[in-house]
Amino acid sequence: MGPAEVCYAVFMSAVRIIQFTDTHLYGGEGESLRGVATLPALTAAIAHAHAHAWPPHALLVTGDLVQDDPSGYPHFRRLFGALGLPVLCLPGNHDEPEAMQRELDGAPFVLGGFADFGRWRIVLLDSCLPGSASGALSAQALAGLEKALSSAGARHCLVCLHHHPVPMGSRWLDRVGLTNAAEFLHVIDQHTNVRAIVWGHVHQSHDALRKGVRLLATPSTCAQFLPNSDDFAVDRRPPGYRTLELRPDGSLLTEVVWVAQHRNGSSRSACSAA
Repeated sequence: MGPAEVCYAVFMSAVRIIQFTDTHLYGGEGESLRGVATLPALTAAIAHAHAHAWPPHALLVTGDLVQDDPSGYPHFRRLFGALGLPVLCLPGNHDEPEAMQRELDGAPFVLGGFADFGRWRIVLLDSCLPGSASGALSAQALAGLEKALSSAGARHCLVCLHHHPVPMGSRWLDRVGLTNAAEFLHVIDQHTNVRAIVWGHVHQSHDALRKGVRLLATPSTCAQFLPNSDDFAVDRRPPGYRTLELRPDGSLLTEVVWVAQHRNGSSRSACSAA
Protein backbone atom coordinates (compact mmCIF):
# COMPACT_ATOMS: atom_id res chain seq x y z
CA MET A 1 0.00 0.00 0.00
CA GLY A 2 1.44 3.35 -1.05
CA PRO A 3 1.35 6.64 0.84
CA ALA A 4 -2.15 7.93 1.34
CA GLU A 5 -3.49 11.26 0.09
CA VAL A 6 -6.77 11.87 1.88
CA CYS A 7 -9.04 14.89 2.14
CA TYR A 8 -11.67 15.34 4.86
CA ALA A 9 -14.29 18.07 4.76
CA VAL A 10 -14.05 20.24 7.87
CA PHE A 11 -16.48 23.14 8.11
CA MET A 12 -15.65 24.24 11.66
CA SER A 13 -13.37 27.16 12.41
CA ALA A 14 -10.58 24.94 13.76
CA VAL A 15 -9.32 21.38 13.32
CA ARG A 16 -9.07 19.41 16.56
CA ILE A 17 -6.52 16.59 16.81
CA ILE A 18 -5.65 14.30 19.72
CA GLN A 19 -2.17 12.79 19.57
CA PHE A 20 -1.29 9.53 21.26
CA THR A 21 2.19 8.09 20.91
CA ASP A 22 4.46 5.24 21.97
CA THR A 23 1.66 2.92 23.05
CA HIS A 24 4.07 -0.10 23.06
CA LEU A 25 1.38 -2.77 22.96
CA TYR A 26 2.00 -6.50 23.30
CA GLY A 27 -0.13 -9.45 22.31
CA GLY A 28 -0.87 -10.12 25.97
CA GLU A 29 -3.32 -7.83 27.70
CA GLY A 30 -1.38 -7.36 30.93
CA GLU A 31 2.22 -7.04 29.78
CA SER A 32 4.23 -4.10 31.05
CA LEU A 33 6.95 -1.77 29.84
CA ARG A 34 9.10 -0.19 32.55
CA GLY A 35 6.48 -0.89 35.18
CA VAL A 36 3.42 0.27 33.24
CA ALA A 37 0.88 -2.20 31.81
CA THR A 38 0.67 -0.73 28.31
CA LEU A 39 -2.79 -1.84 27.15
CA PRO A 40 -4.65 -0.72 30.30
CA ALA A 41 -2.69 2.56 30.23
CA LEU A 42 -3.69 3.23 26.62
CA THR A 43 -7.30 2.28 27.35
CA ALA A 44 -7.33 4.75 30.26
CA ALA A 45 -5.78 7.52 28.13
CA ILE A 46 -8.38 7.06 25.39
CA ALA A 47 -11.19 7.00 27.96
CA HIS A 48 -9.85 10.18 29.55
CA ALA A 49 -9.62 11.93 26.19
CA HIS A 50 -13.13 10.75 25.35
CA ALA A 51 -14.41 12.30 28.57
CA HIS A 52 -12.52 15.59 28.34
CA ALA A 53 -11.52 16.41 24.73
CA TRP A 54 -14.14 14.80 22.50
CA PRO A 55 -14.86 14.81 19.67
CA PRO A 56 -11.71 15.62 17.69
CA HIS A 57 -11.71 15.58 13.91
CA ALA A 58 -8.95 12.94 13.90
CA LEU A 59 -6.55 10.97 16.05
CA LEU A 60 -2.80 11.00 15.43
CA VAL A 61 -0.51 8.17 16.60
CA THR A 62 3.20 8.86 16.09
CA GLY A 63 4.87 5.47 16.26
CA ASP A 64 5.86 2.57 18.48
CA LEU A 65 2.34 1.24 18.37
CA VAL A 66 3.73 -2.11 19.56
CA GLN A 67 6.77 -3.23 21.52
CA ASP A 68 8.48 -5.46 18.94
CA ASP A 69 5.37 -7.68 19.01
CA PRO A 70 3.11 -7.64 15.94
CA SER A 71 0.42 -9.49 17.89
CA GLY A 72 -0.20 -6.14 19.60
CA TYR A 73 -1.68 -4.62 16.44
CA PRO A 74 -5.07 -6.33 16.81
CA HIS A 75 -5.47 -4.58 20.19
CA PHE A 76 -4.61 -1.28 18.53
CA ARG A 77 -7.05 -1.95 15.69
CA ARG A 78 -9.82 -2.88 18.10
CA LEU A 79 -9.40 0.17 20.36
CA PHE A 80 -8.95 2.82 17.70
CA GLY A 81 -11.17 1.26 15.05
CA ALA A 82 -14.18 1.52 17.35
CA LEU A 83 -13.92 5.29 17.80
CA GLY A 84 -15.48 6.32 14.49
CA LEU A 85 -12.72 8.78 13.59
CA PRO A 86 -9.81 8.93 11.12
CA VAL A 87 -6.69 7.48 12.75
CA LEU A 88 -3.47 8.86 11.25
CA CYS A 89 -0.56 6.52 11.95
CA LEU A 90 3.16 6.33 11.29
CA PRO A 91 5.70 3.71 12.41
CA GLY A 92 8.31 3.87 15.16
CA ASN A 93 11.48 1.88 15.70
CA HIS A 94 9.63 -0.80 17.72
CA ASP A 95 7.02 -1.33 15.01
CA GLU A 96 7.10 -3.97 12.29
CA PRO A 97 6.07 -2.04 9.16
CA GLU A 98 4.84 -5.00 7.11
CA ALA A 99 2.63 -6.29 9.93
CA MET A 100 1.47 -2.76 10.68
CA GLN A 101 0.44 -2.24 7.04
CA ARG A 102 -1.34 -5.57 6.96
CA GLU A 103 -3.21 -5.19 10.26
CA LEU A 104 -4.21 -1.54 9.78
CA ASP A 105 -5.08 -1.67 6.10
CA GLY A 106 -8.13 0.40 5.25
CA ALA A 107 -10.43 2.90 6.95
CA PRO A 108 -10.36 4.42 9.48
CA PHE A 109 -6.58 4.06 9.44
CA VAL A 110 -4.34 6.30 7.32
CA LEU A 111 -0.72 5.15 7.12
CA GLY A 112 1.78 7.58 5.66
CA GLY A 113 1.29 10.23 3.01
CA PHE A 114 -0.85 13.16 4.08
CA ALA A 115 -4.39 14.03 5.06
CA ASP A 116 -6.14 17.36 4.51
CA PHE A 117 -8.58 18.78 7.05
CA GLY A 118 -10.03 22.13 6.11
CA ARG A 119 -7.21 24.69 5.98
CA TRP A 120 -4.61 22.21 7.27
CA ARG A 121 -2.50 19.43 5.76
CA ILE A 122 -1.11 16.78 8.11
CA VAL A 123 2.00 15.09 6.71
CA LEU A 124 2.96 11.61 8.00
CA LEU A 125 6.62 10.57 7.65
CA ASP A 126 8.32 7.20 8.14
CA SER A 127 11.65 7.82 9.90
CA CYS A 128 12.43 4.20 10.80
CA LEU A 129 15.73 2.43 10.12
CA PRO A 130 15.46 -1.38 10.20
CA GLY A 131 17.26 -2.81 13.22
CA SER A 132 18.12 0.58 14.69
CA ALA A 133 16.72 2.70 17.50
CA SER A 134 17.86 5.78 15.56
CA GLY A 135 15.90 7.14 12.65
CA ALA A 136 16.45 8.64 9.21
CA LEU A 137 14.30 9.89 6.38
CA SER A 138 15.04 8.14 3.09
CA ALA A 139 15.50 10.08 -0.14
CA GLN A 140 11.99 8.92 -1.08
CA ALA A 141 10.56 10.20 2.22
CA LEU A 142 12.28 13.57 1.81
CA ALA A 143 10.95 13.82 -1.75
CA GLY A 144 7.48 12.96 -0.48
CA LEU A 145 7.76 15.68 2.16
CA GLU A 146 8.83 18.20 -0.47
CA LYS A 147 5.89 17.23 -2.68
CA ALA A 148 3.39 17.38 0.17
CA LEU A 149 4.53 20.85 1.24
CA SER A 150 4.81 22.20 -2.31
CA SER A 151 1.33 21.03 -3.30
CA ALA A 152 -0.45 22.21 -0.15
CA GLY A 153 -1.69 25.42 -1.76
CA ALA A 154 -3.14 27.77 0.84
CA ARG A 155 -3.16 25.09 3.55
CA HIS A 156 -1.03 25.27 6.69
CA CYS A 157 1.09 22.17 7.36
CA LEU A 158 1.66 20.03 10.44
CA VAL A 159 4.58 17.62 9.87
CA CYS A 160 4.64 14.42 11.94
CA LEU A 161 7.34 11.79 12.48
CA HIS A 162 8.55 9.44 15.19
CA HIS A 163 12.17 10.47 15.80
CA HIS A 164 13.17 13.84 17.21
CA PRO A 165 14.79 16.18 14.66
CA VAL A 166 16.32 18.51 17.27
CA PRO A 167 18.40 17.73 20.39
CA MET A 168 16.45 16.95 23.55
CA GLY A 169 19.27 17.73 25.97
CA SER A 170 19.72 14.07 26.96
CA ARG A 171 23.01 12.55 25.84
CA TRP A 172 21.71 8.98 25.58
CA LEU A 173 18.48 9.97 23.85
CA ASP A 174 20.14 12.27 21.34
CA ARG A 175 22.21 9.31 20.12
CA VAL A 176 19.00 7.71 18.82
CA GLY A 177 17.32 10.68 17.17
CA LEU A 178 16.90 11.56 13.50
CA THR A 179 20.36 11.06 12.00
CA ASN A 180 19.74 13.22 8.94
CA ALA A 181 17.94 15.99 10.77
CA ALA A 182 19.87 18.65 8.81
CA GLU A 183 18.42 17.36 5.53
CA PHE A 184 14.94 17.25 6.99
CA LEU A 185 15.15 20.77 8.41
CA HIS A 186 16.55 22.05 5.11
CA VAL A 187 13.36 20.92 3.38
CA ILE A 188 11.24 22.47 6.14
CA ASP A 189 13.12 25.77 5.82
CA GLN A 190 12.27 26.04 2.12
CA HIS A 191 8.54 26.27 2.86
CA THR A 192 6.69 29.05 4.65
CA ASN A 193 3.54 26.97 5.20
CA VAL A 194 4.95 24.68 7.93
CA ARG A 195 3.48 25.71 11.26
CA ALA A 196 4.58 22.86 13.51
CA ILE A 197 6.52 19.59 13.71
CA VAL A 198 5.33 16.97 16.16
CA TRP A 199 6.97 13.68 17.19
CA GLY A 200 7.02 10.84 19.72
CA HIS A 201 9.96 8.53 20.63
CA VAL A 202 11.29 10.65 23.51
CA HIS A 203 8.59 9.79 26.09
CA GLN A 204 8.43 13.36 27.40
CA SER A 205 6.96 16.76 26.65
CA HIS A 206 8.85 19.38 24.65
CA ASP A 207 7.75 22.72 23.25
CA ALA A 208 10.08 25.09 21.43
CA LEU A 209 10.20 27.43 18.45
CA ARG A 210 12.62 27.27 15.51
CA LYS A 211 12.43 29.84 12.72
CA GLY A 212 8.77 30.40 13.47
CA VAL A 213 7.93 26.66 13.45
CA ARG A 214 6.58 25.08 16.65
CA LEU A 215 8.52 21.98 17.78
CA LEU A 216 6.44 19.58 19.86
CA ALA A 217 7.26 16.25 21.52
CA THR A 218 4.52 14.31 23.27
CA PRO A 219 4.69 11.94 26.25
CA SER A 220 3.94 8.25 25.90
CA THR A 221 0.68 6.63 26.88
CA CYS A 222 2.81 4.41 29.14
CA ALA A 223 6.16 5.16 30.88
CA GLN A 224 8.16 8.40 30.47
CA PHE A 225 11.88 9.15 30.18
CA LEU A 226 13.50 11.59 32.60
CA PRO A 227 14.18 14.88 30.77
CA ASN A 228 17.72 16.31 30.58
CA SER A 229 19.31 13.08 31.76
CA ASP A 230 22.72 12.10 30.37
CA ASP A 231 22.06 8.42 31.07
CA PHE A 232 18.88 6.41 30.60
CA ALA A 233 16.40 7.06 33.40
CA VAL A 234 12.66 6.63 33.80
CA ASP A 235 10.55 9.61 34.90
CA ARG A 236 7.80 9.23 37.48
CA ARG A 237 5.32 11.20 35.41
CA PRO A 238 2.14 9.33 34.44
CA PRO A 239 0.89 8.46 30.95
CA GLY A 240 -0.06 11.36 28.73
CA TYR A 241 -1.41 12.58 25.41
CA ARG A 242 -1.59 15.89 23.51
CA THR A 243 -4.49 17.91 22.19
CA LEU A 244 -4.05 20.28 19.25
CA GLU A 245 -6.42 22.93 17.96
CA LEU A 246 -5.31 23.96 14.47
CA ARG A 247 -6.83 27.31 13.59
CA PRO A 248 -7.64 28.62 10.11
CA ASP A 249 -5.09 31.45 10.41
CA GLY A 250 -2.24 28.97 10.97
CA SER A 251 -1.95 29.45 14.71
CA LEU A 252 -2.38 26.51 17.05
CA LEU A 253 -3.36 25.87 20.64
CA THR A 254 -1.98 22.75 22.28
CA GLU A 255 -1.66 21.16 25.68
CA VAL A 256 -0.22 18.00 27.16
CA VAL A 257 -2.62 16.07 29.37
CA TRP A 258 -1.12 13.79 32.03
CA VAL A 259 -3.39 10.93 33.06
CA ALA A 260 -2.92 9.55 36.56
CA GLN A 261 -4.86 6.82 38.31
CA HIS A 262 -6.68 7.11 41.62
CA ARG A 263 -6.53 4.03 43.82
CA ASN A 264 -10.14 3.29 42.94
CA GLY A 265 -9.19 3.10 39.26
CA SER A 266 -10.70 6.36 38.04
CA SER A 267 -8.51 8.81 36.21
CA ARG A 268 -7.50 12.37 36.90
CA SER A 269 -5.44 14.77 34.84
CA ALA A 270 -3.13 17.74 35.01
CA CYS A 271 -2.85 19.85 31.87
CA SER A 272 0.32 21.57 30.75
CA ALA A 273 -0.71 24.36 28.41
CA ALA A 274 1.54 25.19 25.50
